[in-house]
Amino acid sequence: MSRSGTTTRDRARGGAPGPEPRRPPRARRRDTPADRRRRLVLRAGGAAAVLGLLAWLLWGSPVLAVSSVRVDGAGTLTAAEIVEVAGVAEGTPLLRVDVDAAEARVARLPQVASVEVTRGWPRSVVVTVVERVPVAVVDRQGTRSLVDAAGVLFDTVTGEPPAGAVPLEVADPGPHDRATRAALAALVALPEDVRADLVGASATGADDVTLRLADGTTVLWGGAEDAPAKAAALVALLGQLAAEALEPAEVIDVSAPAAVVLR
Repeated sequence: MSRSGTTTRDRARGGAPGPEPRRPPRARRRDTPADRRRRLVLRAGGAAAVLGLLAWLLWGSPVLAVSSVRVDGAGTLTAAEIVEVAGVAEGTPLLRVDVDAAEARVARLPQVASVEVTRGWPRSVVVTVVERVPVAVVDRQGTRSLVDAAGVLFDTVTGEPPAGAVPLEVADPGPHDRATRAALAALVALPEDVRADLVGASATGADDVTLRLADGTTVLWGGAEDAPAKAAALVALLGQLAAEALEPAEVIDVSAPAAVVLR
């Protein structure tokens, strides 16, 4: 054996095999403009498909279509009446519901003071109404109408008016009439128990409001100013009269609440 570790037999066979030659690394293929365009087209196509599916779900699919219309705040009006006027058809895709148009239709109902129509995802529409609250009832040419605190005539009455609606006499009832507004300011300022004891109110002008109690007492209210102070003075006087701490009076004048007069 030689020092190199190779035997005579090995040399006769051609010697020990050497290390395998290294393969050169495969060259990385460079992106060409065509490759970049192809990837861009694929990405754009995928995004368009997703957007198309989303648009179909929102605008045309029954998955997000109206299945119910809920009404909140109905009182004198029924929910069915409000739904019919709103005109929102079941099965309409929710995004196709014109909430502004539905609000406008419901707002035309005389009994409605305000309305809001909203989408209740995923499949409902909510109609929220605030109805007018009757404060008085007026008679115009034989037709009795309910009046709210703003002076709006909003409904007719054929039988007994609802509780809290005081008979009101003014020449030209309406929201722009100063006498109407002054009388309503007086009625709204009174607590419910005192208002329930009223049998009538009248005003010949903005500074001449008169109230009539069930026992025949006349209350001279005056104008719309200082309404809370006038109401407080009247409540105090009625309490003293009920307790017989004061002599009975046919007229209570609270037009100047700091100096009331009984006679």
